[in-house]
Parts: sequence; structure tokens; C-alpha cells
Amino acid sequence: MAGGGEHVVQFYDHDGDLARAVGDYLSLAVSHGDVAVVIATEPHRREFEAVMNASGIDTDRARRNGSVVWLDARATLDRFVHDGQVDADVFNSAVGGLLREVAASGCSVRAYGEMVALLWDDGDVLAAIELEKLWNALARELRFSLWCAYHTQSVAGEEHADALNEVCQLHSAVVDDATARFRAGSDAPFAARRFVAGLLACRPLADRVSGDDVQLVVSELATNAVIHAGTPFSVSVSSDGSAMRIAVSDSSAIRPVMRDGSPAGLSGRGLRLVAAVSSAWGIDPSPDGKTVWAELPLR
Repeated sequence: MAGGGEHVVQFYDHDGDLARAVGDYLSLAVSHGDVAVVIATEPHRREFEAVMNASGIDTDRARRNGSVVWLDARATLDRFVHDGQVDADVFNSAVGGLLREVAASGCSVRAYGEMVALLWDDGDVLAAIELEKLWNALARELRFSLWCAYHTQSVAGEEHADALNEVCQLHSAVVDDATARFRAGSDAPFAARRFVAGLLACRPLADRVSGDDVQLVVSELATNAVIHAGTPFSVSVSSDGSAMRIAVSDSSAIRPVMRDGSPAGLSGRGLRLVAAVSSAWGIDPSPDGKTVWAELPLR
């Protein structure tokens, strides 16, 4: 994701979700010999560094040799936004100048920025959209990848629907991930459905997928985890902009089996239902169990 000129946006519920995704993205940049330009708040910068260090990246060394350039989001934003007005010339000079300098060295650039999120949180939604457009204009001049992020609580609400749709249209891909864990109790499938329903209520892509199909997939996969695995399980929901992926992971190595559709088959029909509404589905083994997943196409 975001490795060859893409402009990606992530909607996240928890800072930990953001830190893992962006930290991996930045680690990949450094390990490939690219330059990572990070424009973030100080708490997020610390979290990204922790993820990168855990993955084997020496962030102090990367800072010294210029593999990672860290900028404060608020301080950078204050250079070219005043009273909700974006000064395009100063943006092109301040941010564009840095990216041009890096590109002139022959290195590929992978950038992360959350200035747009700060503007949105400040209530300057139109300024956030204008800044997204300026990033796209800069990308037409320079080839670089850009990752943006917004907290789902900030963008939720009917009053933001049109602006949020425009934000999604200004990006080449949408990263939308959330995970929750459940115990192996009889009420777990219901809790899993409620979790996913809550996600769909505030997700920008919710109107592009059948809520009934999503609930069916979650219900069948969670029920299988309770009945056949009998272990605690997690439900993950993610989207890459073209499909919504629902994955249920448990601690059992026993693979579910799709039965035939005969009336005598009292079990195994859930997977047949999942396959019927999904564009793709599968089972991925892991050292500590397995993950059963299904993808639902976005309209």
C-alpha cells in the first residue's frame, strides 16, 4: 500500500491502529532505501518511532542519515494556513520545496501527513479539502506516495457526508481497519454483529456495501468460531477502497468444511452462504490457529 505514487487515506478508531499501519509503511520506506517524510503531531511521531524500532529500524540513525525527516504537523500547518485560508504558494515552497530537495537526490519519497486532519478537527473542513487538492497537484509534478489519516469520530455525522465523500474521491485508496476480540460464548456472534454494525454506522464506505451481507458473513464466521473452534476469537474489518474484508481469527487449527446443500446437512451450510455473497473467501492457517476471511465488493 502506498508504495508507488498512491495517495492513501486511513480512517482509524484508535491511535494504536494508526501507529501500526503508518509505522509499517515508514519501516518499509526505510528498508527499501526510500526517504520517509513524516508530518505528524508529537504523540503520533513517538508512536510511529516505537513501531519502527520494534520492526528493526534504528530511527535515531535514520534521522541522522536523512532516511526519515520528521516535521511537526501543527508548526508546519501554521506556516501556510491563516484564519482557515490556505496559502498555496507557501505550501509549495515549504512542503513542496522539501520534497523537491529529496527527489533531486534520486531517492523515492514516501510521505505521511496529518495536517488535513488537524484542519478538519479545527472545523476548517473546506481548508482540509483544499490542502488535499494541493497535495494532489504536487504529486502531478513530483512522483511520491502519500498517506493521510483521519479519526473516524471526527468525520462521522450526516453533516460531513458530502465533504467526506469528496475526501475519499481525492485519494487513490482508502484504508479502513478495526479489530475486536470476543470470548467463545453463545452471545459472541451477536456481540460481533453489533461491533460490525457500529463500525458501518460511522464508516464513509458503508453505503457502498450491503449491510445484510456484512451481517450474514460476520454471523456465520463468528458462529463457526464458537461452535467448532471453541476458543476466543477476533473479528477484523478492513477496506482497500474496492472491497470490504471481514476476517475471523481463532486459536484452533481445525479447518471449517463447506458441506453440500442437501437438507440433511445440518452443519457447514454457513460457509456456502458466505461464498454466495462474497467475491472471494478463504482460510489462512497460522502458527497459533487460523483466519477465515471473506471479501464483499464495494459498489
